[in-house]
Amino acid sequence: MGLRQAVAGAVGGVLADQWKDFYTVPTGLPSTAALFAAVPRGTNAGRGSNTSASSNIITNGSRIVVPEGYGLLLFQDGAITGFVAEPGGYEWRSDDTNSQSIFAGDGFVSPLIKQSWERFKFGGQPGSQQAAFFVSLKELPDNRFGTQSEIYWDDGFLGTQVGAVTRGSYTLKIVDPILFVKNFVPASYLQPGQVFDFTDLDNAAASQLFNEVVGSLAPAFSLYTNDPGKGNRITKLQQDSLGFAQSLSAAVEQGYQWNSDRGLAIVKTAIVSIEYDANTRELLKTVQRADALAGSRGNSNLQASVAQGIQSAGENGGAAGLVGVGMASGMLGVGGMQQPVAPAADDPVAKLKKAKEMLDLGLITQDDYDKLKAKALGL
Repeated sequence: MGLRQAVAGAVGGVLADQWKDFYTVPTGLPSTAALFAAVPRGTNAGRGSNTSASSNIITNGSRIVVPEGYGLLLFQDGAITGFVAEPGGYEWRSDDTNSQSIFAGDGFVSPLIKQSWERFKFGGQPGSQQAAFFVSLKELPDNRFGTQSEIYWDDGFLGTQVGAVTRGSYTLKIVDPILFVKNFVPASYLQPGQVFDFTDLDNAAASQLFNEVVGSLAPAFSLYTNDPGKGNRITKLQQDSLGFAQSLSAAVEQGYQWNSDRGLAIVKTAIVSIEYDANTRELLKTVQRADALAGSRGNSNLQASVAQGIQSAGENGGAAGLVGVGMASGMLGVGGMQQPVAPAADDPVAKLKKAKEMLDLGLITQDDYDKLKAKALGL
């Protein structure tokens, strides 16, 4: 009985597999799908009779359409035998006996007899396995990362260690599909009906990538803020998605060899939030204040403050008050903040010139000026 079933199965399977197939992308795929099997379309709008062919045999002459943004990996008995990166329609040709078809010009009697005999030896099943898989060559979005507690790194711009809790997302790209499949994709995903998705919470391989990205965040922040060629600040992270992606990709490559071992690369990042620890927030406030008082803006602020002090001293204490303001300015290091050089103490002309300028600006009264003039001239 078993022998008769095997014969019937072998002959029936051979006849069904003579039909050419039309392979397409599965329906209902998520936008983050990275790898999935090409599926045969047995019927279309009620037409078509190829519904009983073997699931692991591709008949010679079958057509496979590769869409834009995808590549096609060909498998024979578990080994990768070819890769197509250009979109378009392709025809399957194989020397394997199971792929030969009377409709593809491979003869009439020979393919039927050979295939029936080979399948009879395997209980009616084909003695080989063929498959075609689509692999995404696009940027794959919505790969998220985040830390539950502060991570710390040495910040080159601030000159100290800083810490923050951060979260965001990145886009991922498969830059070497063959390396990706050989070294990273589990065998369970190299089956019809399976979809390898980096965002799938049940995908253990994708979860491993998430953990490696989180482990690379601190080195990535350090690489970004310590780059002497960029002069990057920690506050620029959320504005420079491409620059930080390069730092994150370099840190991941250094720690886990994504590109060289797995054919993967991080393309862009989006920092959703950075919550600095208390010490870092205080330090950033100090830096912001220093930035506000730096350069010409700082000079203007300081000069206005000194002028206001001179005016107040002149109103309250006359010449003595002005002398006090000058002494205080010197003690506070005003000269080190790009202030005009004070006139020499023994130069009466310079003193009178300065006093006249203050009189014209309304900073001192005519009586104050007369007193300073008499003192400078020794009267």
